[in-house]
Amino acid sequence: AAQSGWGNPARWKADLTGDSTVATINHSLSLLQRLQELLQNGNASDTTLRVHTAGSDEIKVFHTHQLMLSLQSEIFESLLHNQTMITLHEPPDSAALFEKFIRYLYCGEISILLHQAIPLHRLASKYRISSLQRGVAEYMKNHLASESNQGHVVGWYHYAVRIGDEALQESCLQFLAWNLSAVMSSAEWASVSVDLLLLLLERSDLVLQSELELYTAVEEWVVTHQPEDYVVEKMLRSLRYPMISPHYNAVQDLLFQAFQFHSASPIHFAKYFDVNCSMFLPRNYLSTSWGSQWVINNPARDDRSTSFQTQLGPSNHDSAKRVTWNVLFSPRWLPVSLRPVYSDSVSGAIQSIRIEDGRPRLVITPATTSSDFAGVSFQKTILVGMRQQGKVFVKHAYSFHQSTDEVADFLVHADLQKRTSEYLIDNSLHLHIIIKPVYHSLIKIKK
Repeated sequence: AAQSGWGNPARWKADLTGDSTVATINHSLSLLQRLQELLQNGNASDTTLRVHTAGSDEIKVFHTHQLMLSLQSEIFESLLHNQTMITLHEPPDSAALFEKFIRYLYCGEISILLHQAIPLHRLASKYRISSLQRGVAEYMKNHLASESNQGHVVGWYHYAVRIGDEALQESCLQFLAWNLSAVMSSAEWASVSVDLLLLLLERSDLVLQSELELYTAVEEWVVTHQPEDYVVEKMLRSLRYPMISPHYNAVQDLLFQAFQFHSASPIHFAKYFDVNCSMFLPRNYLSTSWGSQWVINNPARDDRSTSFQTQLGPSNHDSAKRVTWNVLFSPRWLPVSLRPVYSDSVSGAIQSIRIEDGRPRLVITPATTSSDFAGVSFQKTILVGMRQQGKVFVKHAYSFHQSTDEVADFLVHADLQKRTSEYLIDNSLHLHIIIKPVYHSLIKIKK
């Protein structure tokens, strides 16, 4: 029996493998518009959704189509089996967005604002719309630095913990660590949970003005939340008192240890204490004692250099001893494998090298010899700023140790030739260089 044109594979193959007369007719936008009209007008509707807003008498009614809902969601497919009307119960923030959510099922497109991210992701998760789940999660990761009145990153972190999204948790946690000064001075600080605050206090990559700023913020948080005594003690003991002047008796042993740290010589102190533990490791402090800000205008133009001083060690005992650091920035440094070489050919010409073959390079070296640093090593951190909504945030942090003078992947993905590069602020590269001195345990600790 002869096959119809629609069911004949040979005919489809001929259409697709023809000559230049083949053309594509695309009316997909028109189709999407018709699908949206189906929802808007309720034409040929065979299913009714009644959305009840929790805590109120409000009920929203949507005339929908079982095929469209079932194609997108196995949950709707199950709910609508042999049913033409179902009642759904949603919290107020989800119910307010339900029409937008249903429209997405018809056209595959949705607009989203910061405060809508969590309820939309909650709806997508509840009804197992995986494409919308991924889209909203990606939106959240890309808008951590966006400005909002009450802040949103802390709330997004807590939501990510509840749903078990580890990637979103880590993105939020990293942003909070790198921008902790801004968070502590905002209304968002009061919404930080006990677990989140304890996690932050464990980290050495916090970016803040000083340990004293962190102490003051933690004290304010404790006064506001009044947690149990063991929680307060754990928080207070997580602060790095050797990095600040002594204050209160709540952690008397640590304060006495801080007094000894700032009074005794490092060699004498290292005889009795393990100075390699985290308590004596500085965080990323922005004050001038620990480093310097460097704004490089038009960074793609040519090489630049600067210098600054930091104190030799984290203890006040060494406060009078200074280390001068020389910094070289090159926008187009070439690795050895790409440097010009002379050819053995007749022309003897040098191989052509393009500007874009080079990559940015930052080298930090001490002006004095390493023998002057006996018992001290240095951890170096480079913060790269970005501006969003008129504020400067930390976009990336590069860290390396005394064993090397530079970080291998510095700005490896940045296009400094492009004025609109996300790494530039008004065509300038905003860096903050931090030098963290760390004492060595020179002699075995006495018990």
